[in-house]
Amino acid sequence: ELGTILAENLQGAMPAIALDGHPGLTTAYMNDCEPLLCFAQQVNGFGNAEDVLLGISTSGNSKNVLFAATVAKAKGMKVIGLTGQKENKLEKFADACIHVPETETYMIQELHLPVYHALCLMLEDHFFGA
Repeated sequence: ELGTILAENLQGAMPAIALDGHPGLTTAYMNDCEPLLCFAQQVNGFGNAEDVLLGISTSGNSKNVLFAATVAKAKGMKVIGLTGQKENKLEKFADACIHVPETETYMIQELHLPVYHALCLMLEDHFFGA
């Protein structure tokens, strides 16, 4: 019975980690080490050459995201940037950078949402079909 329920209901899945989703790790690291390297440390520990880092920064110049992108590139990972309209540092690290056409932080954040959801839908379609 349990196997049938699992077989009929489990969906395809991909491993993914939100680098801001581990408050215990984050606070422990930030208390003892350089806080701006918190994401970079996680990329160093969890990232592999076949992985992709999605770096989201409204300005594209957030140091914590830039440090993470630097480590990702050193590990052979692909980096996708999601930023605002202005030229920025993240686009220089990124294999692809998606610029939303806004310069105000709140509008950039609002436009990041549909882009993020579109990326998720495209990944689901690519890996698991429609």
